[in-house]
Amino acid sequence: MTEITNHAAAGVLESQPELPVTRIEPPSGVTLNFREMWAYRELLYFLIWRDIKVRYKQTILGVAWAVLQPLLTMVIFSLVFGRLAKMPSDDIPYPVFALAGLVPWLFFANGLNQSSNSLVSNANLITKVYFPRMHIPLASVLSGLVDFFLSGVMLAVMMAIFRVKPNVHMLWLPAFLVLGVVTSMGVGLWLSAMNVKFRDIRYVVPFLVQFWFFATPVVYPSSLLSNPWAKMLYGANPMTGVVEGFRWAMFGKTPPGPMLAVSALVTLVILVSGAYYFRRTERTFADVV
Repeated sequence: MTEITNHAAAGVLESQPELPVTRIEPPSGVTLNFREMWAYRELLYFLIWRDIKVRYKQTILGVAWAVLQPLLTMVIFSLVFGRLAKMPSDDIPYPVFALAGLVPWLFFANGLNQSSNSLVSNANLITKVYFPRMHIPLASVLSGLVDFFLSGVMLAVMMAIFRVKPNVHMLWLPAFLVLGVVTSMGVGLWLSAMNVKFRDIRYVVPFLVQFWFFATPVVYPSSLLSNPWAKMLYGANPMTGVVEGFRWAMFGKTPPGPMLAVSALVTLVILVSGAYYFRRTERTFADVV
């Protein structure tokens, strides 16, 4: 009786198909693996939504800060640089000129601050489950698009108040927005990966943002540089092309020209090198963070 039962059990086991075995191993080389990132696209969406909710959680004014920050900064700049320093503004009312530079700059600066510390602040998530780690800094950057669009609405209101007419170049605004997003992503990938190993990066970022601000034509126009070679060299700052391109699209003044091409090339180099460095160090995040 026992032999019959054993033979029956063996027959049942032999008739069952073998279950597939999935083995998770680190990649042999450094690749971006876009297919995996696309497979986890829903996770990226939820990370973006989480960052948006956390940013304004338990705040009195909520998303109004997205309007107040550039508005109050524009007022201060208009008094200091517009009235006192008599800074030129390419025949555009200085408040509108300054705000047009602040809208893309604040998106970049906030994305840099958020993404640089994103991996460390999500240490519990990184050490418990597997997913493309690159989604964390990307979500920190993309969540700032909400603030960008809100401040963009305020810029449109200011243009109406000062009677600054839009022009056909505004069709290029999405391209310059993409350039700003790519710039923020590239620098954010570098800083977020470095911050996992070198925790003093978080102290360097505020100084870097402050220095980068004055190196970018936010409160002054790039037309102050008359030498074309100097302008091209100035374009090595990727945010120069973003800010000047944004102003050109809004007002049709001072086309960025070759300076934009240099900024776009530098942006591409920063993105590719940042993604390479991020993927090369990604396998150690869970051990170090």
